[in-house]
Amino acid sequence: MSMWKDPGAKKDIPAPQPPQPAATPEFLSAAPAPVATPERSTAKESLISADLAIEGKIEGAGHVRIAGKFKGDVNVQGDLTIELGAKVNGSVKAKKVTVAGELEGNIDSATQVDVLASGAITGDVKAGAVTVANGARIRGHVDFGWNDDRAKSAKGGAEHSAAA
Repeated sequence: MSMWKDPGAKKDIPAPQPPQPAATPEFLSAAPAPVATPERSTAKESLISADLAIEGKIEGAGHVRIAGKFKGDVNVQGDLTIELGAKVNGSVKAKKVTVAGELEGNIDSATQVDVLASGAITGDVKAGAVTVANGARIRGHVDFGWNDDRAKSAKGGAEHSAAA
């Protein structure tokens, strides 16, 4: 008997078959239904972490979360969050402002300002709505609820009635 295989000898070896996928239940193979996401999740958020101190200017369309120290103006079309332990020195323009840390500066043109119990603002606040938690501190002038459209229509109405 020889130890070498005869290359001419043919054996009935079946061709390798590709692996067959395992049967999956119908509920697992269906595409997941789209989930409604809140508006905030679609915009990008930038973070200044707790161990950073930055001086400059922030401008943009996304959301900003400050956990460290920032000196300068913030002008964003999204939301600004000042975390507990954070400190911001400068003026703020944002859609929604949440203050859990310290802000030394004015807030202008916000639709909503939330000052949490640990939050402190030294400066003027101008917003559509303001929520101040028990224990929060504000030193400055606060204007809220004065929508520009209402102010213009009231002024226009007064002028109209004076002309009549």
